[in-house]
Amino acid sequence: MMHLICESNVIEDYLVESKEVNYSHMTIKEKAEELHAGSLNEIDFVKRAFVFVRDSIAHSWDIQSSRITCNASEVLHFSEGICYAKSNLLCAILRSKGIPTGFCYQRLTLGDTPDTGYCVHALNAVYLHTIGKWIRLDARGNKPGIHAEFSLTEEKLAFPIRDEYGEMDYLHIYAAPNPKTIQSLKQSTDCLTMYQLGLPTTL
Repeated sequence: MMHLICESNVIEDYLVESKEVNYSHMTIKEKAEELHAGSLNEIDFVKRAFVFVRDSIAHSWDIQSSRITCNASEVLHFSEGICYAKSNLLCAILRSKGIPTGFCYQRLTLGDTPDTGYCVHALNAVYLHTIGKWIRLDARGNKPGIHAEFSLTEEKLAFPIRDEYGEMDYLHIYAAPNPKTIQSLKQSTDCLTMYQLGLPTTL
């Protein structure tokens, strides 16, 4: 099991509200309450939130949408976003119910091989009080060849790291989204162009 490193030792830092993680927004509060109300316990709530963002929010590239979303409420409103946006939404839903949630990153090939270049991929880490540990969850969205699941025992992420391709896991759990990833979303006007040419290649 990979050893993750918290950027901050203050657990409250992983509950902070921000422009991107705007969980006071009425729609976020309503969605969090809806998911929470149907949950048996903390773990069940986290799983439901994860599955909701993974399955009900489309990945912009998968649906070939040019729209760019960033803030959690925006992602929820339009029901689409790339991994940076979807991780903001999952974080907001969980933080709104007091579940410490952070941001994790991977460096992946943009296409399937190194000659396509590299990009930074975002996912979340969630602290479960019930079991006293952090787990990583990737709500990118499943499709043929990509199968991320909720698991307490082994990571089932969207993209297994391929060392031979120069891919890597960044080991830190960050309290806020990486500025480079947010800058990509804010500076771009077309999601498909951004996805191919405008994503950061390293943290």
